[in-house]
Amino acid sequence: METKNSYIPYKMRIADIREEAPLIRTYRLEFENPVDAASFSFKTGQFAEYGVFGEGESTFCIASPHTREGYVECTFRRTGRATKGLANCEINDTIGLRGPFGKAFPIEEWYGKNVVFITGGIALPPLRSVIWTLLDQREKFGNITIYYGAKSVDDLVYKSELEEWNKREDINLFLTVDPGGETPDWKGLVGFVPTILEQNMPKSENAVAVIAGPPILIKLGMPILSKCGFPNQSIYTTLENRMKCGVGKCGHCTVGKTYVCKDGPVFTYDELLKMPVEY
Repeated sequence: METKNSYIPYKMRIADIREEAPLIRTYRLEFENPVDAASFSFKTGQFAEYGVFGEGESTFCIASPHTREGYVECTFRRTGRATKGLANCEINDTIGLRGPFGKAFPIEEWYGKNVVFITGGIALPPLRSVIWTLLDQREKFGNITIYYGAKSVDDLVYKSELEEWNKREDINLFLTVDPGGETPDWKGLVGFVPTILEQNMPKSENAVAVIAGPPILIKLGMPILSKCGFPNQSIYTTLENRMKCGVGKCGHCTVGKTYVCKDGPVFTYDELLKMPVEY
């Protein structure tokens, strides 16, 4: 089969739009060409370049699970020209997608293990892909625990899915908002995600942890996981926010000799510790 040219985007139709939080949207994208739909595949953890013709591209994870075929989903915050162009789109508009790129999470290596997720705010999308991949083949995994929080109730993304996860008996969900971000009818926890993690420390035996979020969450969360007994090689994260071109040409994502777009964006904590410190 002929290999797809990574510089030529797929034409994708916006099939659905969901308003997740202020300035944050989720698009369900379907292939305009049935041949493209049949040949496209990805693994959870990989990313793509999404663009409006004439406005440029932005890099996001693929937020939907690879266990579901025929479409991909992306969640983004309106922050610049390219994302403003995306945010101005409507249902049935056409956008471009290039990818998939990067290294995926080693899901098969986690069979039979407990999986712990720690994330905050707009960093839930890359882990949402992993969570749904596990839930779609639930019998292959042990306990699933999720720690997720945002600055306020309004800033939580995937609210309907959070409600669904909270009702499921096979998920242990710790849902929190920062102090001052709660509303009168808020029934979840109040506190920063690392604080909630330390107050409800997960067991590390036969388990892996996946953490993603703003740098402060990762900086504070990693030592807590280490204190829980998680080996560095059993803690995973994704560094997708560093990427630009996606194919190792622009150098924007380099950390020492590491190209995040080609060598990642998925890394273990052990691999992160071997990278040079940046200021």
